Amino acid sequence: MNIKDFGFYYDLACDNTSGTPARVTAVHKGRFGIVSDFGEGYASLKSKEYYYEGEVFPTVGDFVLIDYVENGDSRIIKTIKRKTYFSRRDPDKGRGEQVIAANFDYVFIMQSLNNDFNPKRIERYLTAARQSGAEPVIILTKADLTDDYLPYILEISRVAEDVETHIVSAKTGFGLDKLSKFMQKGNTLVFLGSSGVGKSSLVNTLAGGEIMDVNGIREDDSKGRHTTTHRELIMLKNGVMIIDTPGMRELGMWDVTEGLSEAFEDVEKFIGKCRFRDCKHENEPGCAVRKAIENGELDLVRFESYKKLKSEAKYRKGCTDYRKQKQQWEKALRISDKKKERF
Repeated sequence: MNIKDFGFYYDLACDNTSGTPARVTAVHKGRFGIVSDFGEGYASLKSKEYYYEGEVFPTVGDFVLIDYVENGDSRIIKTIKRKTYFSRRDPDKGRGEQVIAANFDYVFIMQSLNNDFNPKRIERYLTAARQSGAEPVIILTKADLTDDYLPYILEISRVAEDVETHIVSAKTGFGLDKLSKFMQKGNTLVFLGSSGVGKSSLVNTLAGGEIMDVNGIREDDSKGRHTTTHRELIMLKNGVMIIDTPGMRELGMWDVTEGLSEAFEDVEKFIGKCRFRDCKHENEPGCAVRKAIENGELDLVRFESYKKLKSEAKYRKGCTDYRKQKQQWEKALRISDKKKERF
C-alpha cells in the first residue's frame, strides 16, 4: 500500500517534523481509522500535542503524521495543514465548530427530484462548499421519479447559475457517464445532502458493488431514513476516494464569509452602491439593492436568503473570535502551570 495513492505528497509534510504520513479514513469516539504505507489500522491522539499544545484535531480526510505501532494503535502526533475543509456548528456543543471533512477536490451537493427538493438548502450547502475551497457540483438524484426536469433546472439556475449541475439516477444509470470527469484516480469527493437523497445508492453504483447500506424513504413526505452513521473515507476500485457524511437536514454553518460572497455574487454586486454607507436595504432613499429588486435585476427571494445567511455568518464570526481568545487564554494558563511545576 502506498500513501500517495490516497492523495498524499511529501511536500505536504512540515519540515523538521518526524513521523509517518497517514490519512484519516474514519472517526470514532477517541479512535481514528487510518491508512499509511504500513496498511490500514487504527490510531489515537497523542495527549501532549493535542490536549496541551493545541494541535488541530483531525477529521476524515486529514493527512496526519503518526508514531507507527505495529501490533496496536498508532499515535497521531500532528495534523498536516488542510488544503480544503468543510465545517458546521457542532450539534452536540451548540456553539463549537465541527469539521466534517478535509482535503477533498469536489463537493457533490445532492438533492433528489422528489418532494424533498429544496433550493434554499442548496444555497446553504453551496455557501459552505464555496467556503471550503473545493469546487462544488450539484447532483440531482432519482431522475427516474420524474419525466419533467425543467422546473428543477430553472430553480437551480436561479440559485446557482454558474455551478455545474448533473441529473442522475443510480437505479437506471441515467446521467452517470457525465460524472466520469470527476472520477479520476487520486481525486477525493465529499458528498453532502440530507437523508434520503440517495447518497448511499450513488456510492454503491459508482463503486460497482454494495459497499454501503441503503434505506428507503417515507412515501408520505419523501423524507429519508438515516443510513450513514459516521463519517468515513471510501476508496473505490478506480482509485477515487469518497467521503460520505451522515445526513444533515439542517446545516448550522460556521464561518462562511468568503463562501457567502462567492455564492451570492448576484446580490453582492449591488451591496456598497447605496447612497448611505450604513444602508439596511429597507426603506432608505438611494438604496441600490431595493432599486435592483424593483427593476427586476435582483430576485427578492435571493436577497432574503442572503440576508438570513449573512446574519448567521456574523453571529458565527463572533463565536469564532470568542473561541480563539478562550483557546489562547487556556494555552497561556497551561504554560504558566507547567512553569510553576518546575519550581
